[in-house]
Amino acid sequence: MTTPLLDSGTVVGATLREAKRALRDRIVRERDALSAGDRLDASAAIAAAIAARADFRAAGTVLLSLSFRSEWDTGPLLTAALATGKTLAAPRVHAESRMLEACRVADPDLDLAPGFRGILEPLPHCAPVALAAIDWVLIPGVAFDPHGYRIGYGGGYYDRLLPLLGGDARRISGAFELQVVDRVPTAPHDLTVDAIVTERRTMEPQPRL
Repeated sequence: MTTPLLDSGTVVGATLREAKRALRDRIVRERDALSAGDRLDASAAIAAAIAARADFRAAGTVLLSLSFRSEWDTGPLLTAALATGKTLAAPRVHAESRMLEACRVADPDLDLAPGFRGILEPLPHCAPVALAAIDWVLIPGVAFDPHGYRIGYGGGYYDRLLPLLGGDARRISGAFELQVVDRVPTAPHDLTVDAIVTERRTMEPQPRL
């Protein structure tokens, strides 16, 4: 059955969840199939390209997502943030409210440990960082399109976080090229990112939603 779309590409009705799930499952399978060498090389290229961005260099307080399973390795970006004197925050899941807390990370080796679903998170001793202070955020996802739309793992954590950040906070995503598709199924309320950086290119859609 063909998924109904609005002129904008927005999926309508109950098929939205099905369309997102099908795309998510396909992209995760393809991402999981990457060889260790290809993942390492692509991750290094993505991290270097993001670290070289003017908005990242200018940022004072950054919130960086932490790698999970076969995602690209964000570790070098954490190192770059600390090396350039930025205040580094990482997300921690608050299970009861289903929200993300931003917590300061001074030393990834001492401050991070597996938490929600095995994802690295700041330990309890890490102090909270005010969301209003964050001027740059790395947003994870499973699939992206050139219009700046993304789908994650279905928990909605970043969808709830983004409206709480300052309006000037830059929203950037990194992804393997295979995670970019022509069109991500969306709902009218879905938000976009400012840039998507892969190992091959950078897409900067305008305007941001």
